[in-house]
Amino acid sequence: MKKIIICTDGGSRGNPGPAAFGVVICDETGKVLKEYGETIGVRTNNEAEYEGVVSGLKKAKALYGKDVLKNNEVEVRSDSELLVKQMNGEYKIMEPKIQELFLKVWNLKTEFKKLKFVAVSREKNTEADKLVNAALDNKTSTQTLF
Repeated sequence: MKKIIICTDGGSRGNPGPAAFGVVICDETGKVLKEYGETIGVRTNNEAEYEGVVSGLKKAKALYGKDVLKNNEVEVRSDSELLVKQMNGEYKIMEPKIQELFLKVWNLKTEFKKLKFVAVSREKNTEADKLVNAALDNKTSTQTLF
């Protein structure tokens, strides 16, 4: 494996409102290795987006272990331009709750050799979006890693 791709999405119904995130972990060919969605209570849309990234990075670490992550590129794909630009240092983070979540992601970054954040269109993030909506619609229960 040369590249691990983590597609994330988050959403809330109302802002704030009932919120969830979805994560799809793929290899470099696009083959889905793991996917899951999870509700996270009443949160804002941006908080849900960040929680998806935090969870995706933690799940990748648990799934692959430190040795694999230190020797492979990891790409986080999100349709949240705000999140990607904040993680890439292009936008300031003014909201205290988002600052806390940003720090969680930043601290997780140290465990990855090469971690990059890429903005994708919503049309290219449909699988993660489906998991968000399924979790919010109670069509899936919280899924565990294994």
